[in-house]
Amino acid sequence: MKLKAIIVDDEEASRDTLKNYLGRYCPDVELMAQADSVKKGIEAIRQYQPDIVFLDVEMPYGNAFDLLEQVQDVSFETVFVTAFSNYALKALNLSASYYILKPIEIDELILAVGKIKKQKEEHKELLHTKILVENIHTENKQAQKIVLPLLDGFEVIQVKDIIRCEANDNFTDFILTGNRKIMICRTLKHYETMLEDYNFVRVHKSHLINVQHVTKYLKGKGGQLIMSDQSYVDVSPNKKEVLMQRFIG
Repeated sequence: MKLKAIIVDDEEASRDTLKNYLGRYCPDVELMAQADSVKKGIEAIRQYQPDIVFLDVEMPYGNAFDLLEQVQDVSFETVFVTAFSNYALKALNLSASYYILKPIEIDELILAVGKIKKQKEEHKELLHTKILVENIHTENKQAQKIVLPLLDGFEVIQVKDIIRCEANDNFTDFILTGNRKIMICRTLKHYETMLEDYNFVRVHKSHLINVQHVTKYLKGKGGQLIMSDQSYVDVSPNKKEVLMQRFIG
């Protein structure tokens, strides 16, 4: 099956490079149009109804999120292309969106296109871009959604339902409300970086906690936290000050 695509990037050289790579290495992609601004990108999306939008994160007079906010009905999957490994990547990682860092690596491009093609062939509901758009429109970060990869697929939960995360070798155990636990094949450090702007604090080498679920602090060298599920979490002495700042400023 052919995947209709458009490229939205303000840099002509970047558009040309991506066009050449798609033509040479992604035969299942049919490039319908190119746009050099948010406004022209929205017009191209409305005209061609693409399956994939290759979207530059940072552009003059608006960014990728500005474009997505203005699309009425997201019926495509997005591959974000960015030269910046910054705040934007946290939002993309939360929704497990596809992204490629500039300069583009061919293998990464092929991988992203392959995943979207498989998703379309299996008639799976488009998910990642829709969740990202929902999160953009949700001001309360704890109410935003996170996509957790599982061995047999993925699960979508709200951030507020995460009580804490616990290191388990190279895996992370998510302790959720409702006495649920999910083991994810990612390190705790990965989620510490992703969730640091969502009121999560690393209080121990093995523990990342959601401040919203702390019910009590017990004094000690580092101390202990009692969480909303009545679990106890040790606080490392060197993490105590950072934790206290969240409560007393």
